[in-house]
Amino acid sequence: MAPISEQVPEVNDDEAGSDSELNQLNRSALRAASILISVGEHPDGASAAQLALETGVPRPTTFRILLSLVHTGLLARDGGTFKLGWRTAQLGRLADPYRDILPRVQVILDSLAAEVNESVEFVMFTSPTTQETIAQASSSRLLAPSQQYVGRSFPLHATATGKLLLSALDDDQLRAFLPERLEVVTPVTITDRQALLAELDTARSQGFATLDGELEEGLFVVAVPVRNAAGKLISGLAASGLSQRMKSMDIGFYVEKLHAAAAKLGTVVSPS
Repeated sequence: MAPISEQVPEVNDDEAGSDSELNQLNRSALRAASILISVGEHPDGASAAQLALETGVPRPTTFRILLSLVHTGLLARDGGTFKLGWRTAQLGRLADPYRDILPRVQVILDSLAAEVNESVEFVMFTSPTTQETIAQASSSRLLAPSQQYVGRSFPLHATATGKLLLSALDDDQLRAFLPERLEVVTPVTITDRQALLAELDTARSQGFATLDGELEEGLFVVAVPVRNAAGKLISGLAASGLSQRMKSMDIGFYVEKLHAAAAKLGTVVSPS
């Protein structure tokens, strides 16, 4: 897909006379938005050159837009690196559709993390093929994955909750949605569509999904579905930790704890 800044034709800022929505778009605003979104994909920050390459905006223009966004507080600058700023965080909190439930979700996650002594993540299914991690909790272990998942996106086939989401589709829908060769994330990521279909069939039958080094080498994940009172799949709940440690345990232990917490979360997210 072309960068946002390239998805509309050139339109002069002062141009008028057309009633079409397309002709009312402001190209400078689109470029600024595309750069802001691109910065958001880099939690540790990105350079002007990298952002220009990703967005298709000329480097001098990218740099001027970045400086303008820093001036407004939407971005922060650290030398040659740009990150999301305090005002973007403020606006994000105001726009967060989950802000009313997050305190109750966090209580459940903190308790679950203490029970299983591993990190846990709560993922909302925002469409039949998209998901968003909205909360996580860490264990007290010294050796634990340091990855922060909230607000980040990963290929569905390379996440345990993504496998749960995909397993809700039938094979015909999956073949229409998934390419024959899937994106490689690690050397053991499932990249063959047919192999993934078999994995999803297993997840359907056993009621949970696992991930073993497919997103991050050495990371093991167990995930269960979260359903509302009507039985509709609405989100996923996962426990993650070092592969060797978690695989030495009975997986039933994690599944039982996750299912119990998932039942509580279902009433929080979608109260009857």
